[in-house]
Amino acid sequence: MKYNIRGQHILVTDALRDYVEKKLNRLEKYFEEPSASETNVTLSVTKGRHSVEVTIPLTNALLRAEEKSEDMYASIDLVVDKLERQIRKHKTRINSKFRKESGIRTMFKDDGAAVRVADEEEDFELVRTKRFLLKPMDVEEAILQMNMVGHSFFMFANSDTKEVNVVYRRSDGRYGLLEAD
Repeated sequence: MKYNIRGQHILVTDALRDYVEKKLNRLEKYFEEPSASETNVTLSVTKGRHSVEVTIPLTNALLRAEEKSEDMYASIDLVVDKLERQIRKHKTRINSKFRKESGIRTMFKDDGAAVRVADEEEDFELVRTKRFLLKPMDVEEAILQMNMVGHSFFMFANSDTKEVNVVYRRSDGRYGLLEAD
């Protein structure tokens, strides 16, 4: 894998870079072939909290994890553990889906062992469908509406772009906007 490691409010030392690469190389054993695209790693420090965000773009999938702790090395360990859990959790489901639908080679290595972790297995059962009229509004009005209904996201018709967008509340308390490409 190729890595793009950058720091925000922190100097990425050679020791830190080597530690990140060593830990993330553990994930290569799960894939048939290494990712051709770059794995993006962002290390940051905010108010004494050390944060690590990793994004691994794959064909037909995107792995992303973020962890925060009091120590940068602990955050790196936690984020790699989280990525491993994501891979194990989806490995069987993704491989069986690919085999059923197209018969193409699997994305994750099949080591012959059944990977079923009862605690991590979850059903994707749709329990509710909601329909509503999308009122054209600007981003600020959508944020106000979202806050009024007390949700963490809000879908709306953007009056500026004439597209359907989603505003959401980020974990840092600020807001984000999702737009279709």
